[in-house]
Amino acid sequence: MSTDKFPPDNDAIALLPLFHRLDMDCISLVSNGEQAQHAATKLQAATAWGFDTESKPTFRVGEVSTGPHVLQLATMDHAWVFQLHDPDCRAVAAQLLAQEGIVKAGFGLGDDKKRIRSKLGIEPQGIVEINTLFRQLGYRKELGVKAAVAVMFNQRFIKSKKASTSNWALPNLNENQLIYAANDAYAAIRVYAALQALSNE
Repeated sequence: MSTDKFPPDNDAIALLPLFHRLDMDCISLVSNGEQAQHAATKLQAATAWGFDTESKPTFRVGEVSTGPHVLQLATMDHAWVFQLHDPDCRAVAAQLLAQEGIVKAGFGLGDDKKRIRSKLGIEPQGIVEINTLFRQLGYRKELGVKAAVAVMFNQRFIKSKKASTSNWALPNLNENQLIYAANDAYAAIRVYAALQALSNE
């Protein structure tokens, strides 16, 4: 008999109670070197970060992305959204991603890693693809953040389609973009921590 596991479908997820997302009180926009150094100091207190990136969408055939334009790192109670157009901010972001000994956990990170190598010129260290952990539990299909939150917490994670396809290269990101970006990384660290706790039982 098959032991493969499957996440709930979209209809089932729609009936679940909401996942409590971070609000703006727990989200920091990082757009210059001073803010980046402050964020790095705060992040060093954690042993694992939720990790994701955002890039301005490409719509024309043959158009090459210049992303990532935004990097998100989150702990269990705060998220930092780094804008990578500022060179000092970009340099600190590169140092953080290249730092060994700290887990950077996220979903579908293959493309993120390629773009980071190209944009930041570093090899990110400590990257954990959360789907690898779910495969070890018997899930054969890749889980996105919505399915993972449903499986681990029996809750519904809201993702804004409008925010996901918005222009992440803008110098001034709006509140919806910040909440979207921060919570992708926040959900990742929450799921990762829950999976670690499960494996330690």
